[in-house]
Amino acid sequence: MPLTLTLTVLGTASPHPGPGRPCSGYLVRGGGAEVWVDAGTGTFAELQRHTDPARLSAIWISHLHADHNADLLAACYGLAYGGLTPDAPIPVYAPGNCAQRLAAFFGRPDAGFLSGILDFRTLYDGHTVQHGDLLLTSRAVVHDVEAYGVRIESGGRALAYSGDSGPCPALTELARDADLFLCEADIDAHRDGEQVHLTPEDAGAVARRAGVRELVVTHVGPTLTPEEATVRAAEAFGGPTVTAREGHVLRV
Repeated sequence: MPLTLTLTVLGTASPHPGPGRPCSGYLVRGGGAEVWVDAGTGTFAELQRHTDPARLSAIWISHLHADHNADLLAACYGLAYGGLTPDAPIPVYAPGNCAQRLAAFFGRPDAGFLSGILDFRTLYDGHTVQHGDLLLTSRAVVHDVEAYGVRIESGGRALAYSGDSGPCPALTELARDADLFLCEADIDAHRDGEQVHLTPEDAGAVARRAGVRELVVTHVGPTLTPEEATVRAAEAFGGPTVTAREGHVLRV
């Protein structure tokens, strides 16, 4: 596995997948570990382009909206019945009722039947865990459900990911001095004071306040194009800004 910290973009779409564009999902590699960050619709197939899912060190889920976690179901089928069985259960860091939701799909009272492939562990604000030389720190962010962003560090480099978030101090703290800030820019404008997503200007402002080195714009909703959102975010940030594209591998 690579010793450098890299981000592979598996999917960026919101709120549903499109042709060639799965929903939110990323593969972070570094320090001898591989972590699938968010499992939006369509990302399990894309994950297999870049790694054997059985080799994953962990899975990290920001929140339980389908465009960020629905492909855990596909992963269950692949890992349990599709010949992709891991040597040991893969830790899944997610909000508390993630396992119950999966169990309900299978008509089971709990997720014990998945214990041979997945090990569910509950996220909370300030949760930290290390896999190889990858250190993951999760922070609660503002959304319309329980939601988290994550900071991933290895070898003196830092990647921050917003998950889905409205403007909030925790997001700025999470991104502080990050080498790469992967940030949603879902909406064109806030409606009636609603603060559950970021505009491109919000994303750029967080990046500027946090002093990040590079901003990567993702999770752009249907009222914007990724190109438009990136231009607007770059104007607010005043620093290097790129669009997350499926299949791209970014060195942090």
